[in-house]
Amino acid sequence: MLPKCGLPLFLLLLSFVGEARVSPTCAATIDQLRSLLGDQTFPLRWEETTMDDGKPLRVSILERNGSLLLEFIKSKEGLWAESGGLICRAGPDFEIRFTAEQIRLGPAANWVWRSLLGNGGTFTLTKLGSEQLRIAASGWSGTFSAAAKKSLQLPGDP
Repeated sequence: MLPKCGLPLFLLLLSFVGEARVSPTCAATIDQLRSLLGDQTFPLRWEETTMDDGKPLRVSILERNGSLLLEFIKSKEGLWAESGGLICRAGPDFEIRFTAEQIRLGPAANWVWRSLLGNGGTFTLTKLGSEQLRIAASGWSGTFSAAAKKSLQLPGDP
């Protein structure tokens, strides 16, 4: 028979054991991201399929200086934006939140994007099956397909 305080103490200890088994809700590395997504083959390079200007955004998910980095390159124009930080689960989606200090807007980002993203924001990533991804930010979203490394090379790349 347990003392009167035994059951509450047992339940408290059980709650710590349960927390240790819960998968993490954020990822700072590629390995952690793939674990968070439950997909060890999750592609790290994506190409936009819903653009209306014939110049798709190409997105790479990289690991740099201990955190994840989303790099957006506008075809034929160059860097659109890059943002570092953690990718976290947000319900069925994933988010990378960034401050003004964490985002770098490139020459391909027009004044509208500079005003929308320049003070910080969120990129929301939604898996649409194993080979498609929707990426959204304030007032914009695009659908992306997994891309082979060769298709993502820009002129002048080796």
